[in-house]
Amino acid sequence: MQSLYSNGFEKIYDAMYQTFINYTDEYLFYNTLLKKYNKNSVLEIGSGTGNLAKHFIDNNFNYQGLDYSQDMVDLSSSKLPKGHFKQGDMRDFKLNNTVASIIITGRSTSYLLSNLDVTNALQSIYLNLDDNGILCFDFIDANRFFKMIKDGKHIHHAASFNNNQYTRDSYLNTNTSNNFMFDWDSKYFLIKQNKKTLIAEDKSEVRAFIKNEWKLLLHLNNFKVLECIDKPAYMFDCYAVVAQKIA
Repeated sequence: MQSLYSNGFEKIYDAMYQTFINYTDEYLFYNTLLKKYNKNSVLEIGSGTGNLAKHFIDNNFNYQGLDYSQDMVDLSSSKLPKGHFKQGDMRDFKLNNTVASIIITGRSTSYLLSNLDVTNALQSIYLNLDDNGILCFDFIDANRFFKMIKDGKHIHHAASFNNNQYTRDSYLNTNTSNNFMFDWDSKYFLIKQNKKTLIAEDKSEVRAFIKNEWKLLLHLNNFKVLECIDKPAYMFDCYAVVAQKIA
């Protein structure tokens, strides 16, 4: 079974996600916030295959992208040669120069499974932000989302790539391992000549949050919450937080 994000599968992943995420709307959301706080340099954590990055680059932001997957970085770099992308872990990274704003997109905060992970990420972000810099991120709202997936929920997506048809069948359910965790199990299939062939699986434990968790964690790591916005998002009930580094 091949890796979910490598050996060419990252291109299928890219095609799949463009079928249900409106990257134009995502860009307009973050652009409005960054313009509101007069920020023109931005690091995107969770830059993935560069679909959101393209909008920032085309609109003359001083943009950098950071992603955990080297294959995602390679794909976004090939798609956007004017972009600046690097591989890194949000819990421990170092830029050459600090930036005015950092955004964590695509609910990538869900991969911060422990409070130590959150603290390490916030400390790294703090060190890479300008004084009074802005952090903006979205997160899955456990209070609403868990009610939706209680007792399990199936979700189906389909996409075309290189004249082939692919589907992703996902199953989500709560668990009680730690914090507000849930299981997200996905299977990817190639559909060819009416035959369905399993090509990849992704079994993940990921995290949702409540607002008060983030407010406290940000306070403990020297960030001031400026806004908490109810943010429309595919499948998930989300909030977006805007916080400022306290120098």
